[in-house]
Amino acid sequence: MTRVHVARRLLPRVEDALADSFELVAEPSGVDGLLVSAGDPVDAALLDEAGPALRVVANFGVGYDNVDVAAATERGVLVANTPDVLTEATAELTIALLLALLRRVVEGDRLVRRRDPWRLDPNFMLGRGLRGLRLGVVGYGRIGREVGRLAEAHGMEVVPIGRGLDGLDQVDVVTLHVPLRPETRHLIGAPELARLKPGAVVINTSRGPVVDESALVAALEDGRLGGAALDVYEREPEVHPGLLWRDDVVLTPHVGSATYEAREAMGMLCVEALRAVLLEDRIPENAINAEAVAE
Repeated sequence: MTRVHVARRLLPRVEDALADSFELVAEPSGVDGLLVSAGDPVDAALLDEAGPALRVVANFGVGYDNVDVAAATERGVLVANTPDVLTEATAELTIALLLALLRRVVEGDRLVRRRDPWRLDPNFMLGRGLRGLRLGVVGYGRIGREVGRLAEAHGMEVVPIGRGLDGLDQVDVVTLHVPLRPETRHLIGAPELARLKPGAVVINTSRGPVVDESALVAALEDGRLGGAALDVYEREPEVHPGLLWRDDVVLTPHVGSATYEAREAMGMLCVEALRAVLLEDRIPENAINAEAVAE
């Protein structure tokens, strides 16, 4: 039977579908397929360990910076990801982070849990509303456009920002939706943060290294930046210690796609990619390196 190594536990429907089609093995040695997630590096060494029978790597996530695609292509191994099905979930979390930051939700939660004294007062826990704010969307792809749609429903003005980051100094909120590539590493660093309007905030639900965390902390400490909300981190799961104690920072543990609906759909896309390559001898629609098997 065709052997597949699955690096992580998945939802029951996905695991049942895998078990119906493949022999699932605990180690990535001598296998026909790999199913990995963003936290599982797939480099040349692992591809070689998998062996010459390896034909496909199904990556549980739309981003695939954890996979050495060039090394896979060199070995004739297809790599597939899971686009589209996590768009809504990630966009919703982006808006949730923005609301939590501007309405001081996490800060208020901590205050109540500490049992600090408080009472209703006209000046107590003042935050900011979304209506009328300008949202700069860096990376106006599937997720960026969905974030824009949700933001407009809250009365925000959406400003797509291209590679040159033109217009960065004209927005109140910057939200990042770009893949991690050499050209996007530290896309937002000290020079870019200095260009932002005083009081602007940064939201990152893409990949951690897109933001220079040390520069972000420095911008928060000097008081120019109004806050930040992060779901991803530069050296994940490590978080810069300068972010941990701040009330003007909201942090979540890389849960952009963490809804039952999205995670099940992502898993089934992985199953479909594995079946396409290993059982049906065809290139799946979500393959990112079809040239790996080009004749």
